[in-house]
Amino acid sequence: MENKLRRYEKIEFLGEGQFATVYKARDVETDTFVAVKKIKIGTRQEADDGINRTALREIKLLQELHHKNLIGLLDVFGHMSNVSLVFDFMDTDLEVIIKDNTIILTTGNIKAYILQTLQGLEYLHLNWILHRDLKPNNLLVNAAGVLKIGDFGLAKLYGSPNRINTHQVVTRWYRAPELLYGAKQYGTCIDMWAVSTKIDQCIPPG
Repeated sequence: MENKLRRYEKIEFLGEGQFATVYKARDVETDTFVAVKKIKIGTRQEADDGINRTALREIKLLQELHHKNLIGLLDVFGHMSNVSLVFDFMDTDLEVIIKDNTIILTTGNIKAYILQTLQGLEYLHLNWILHRDLKPNNLLVNAAGVLKIGDFGLAKLYGSPNRINTHQVVTRWYRAPELLYGAKQYGTCIDMWAVSTKIDQCIPPG
């Protein structure tokens, strides 16, 4: 594991959540930038299992999914009480772009972001996976304008008509009406609703 730690040279702190820290790093073997998400092990039971369920779900799915509009999981390694996930490095996210008053989104820009989101989402749905947390800051964008869907901590397989799911998914402002009303059975429509709210945010008023 020491070799892994040396391989990814920290450059810049990017953000922190309740259980994870993300930083920009350089892969010294390939001389490319990557994003490293260091996850703290949660409860004792989760520590006994080796990793918390959310991280395990994200790792399992991303190891099996490969699409140009989904964030790529490049490496996984553990060290002490942490597990680190190495991802494609993306320069920004759609939330930052939308909120930046100095950036003027053209019709072409908006169409490109929507198309790429839908292409990634189509791939997920064809593989029977709901993302369940589509929002602008989970739509990552690089300097070339390529958009990739990220953060698969709430993603889940679907398909069984009898499967019972929690309605406490998707950030509240992006939840489909059926989730707000407490639905326990739902499908791809919840992701599509989230995309529609994103489209509304991208289109300037007036």
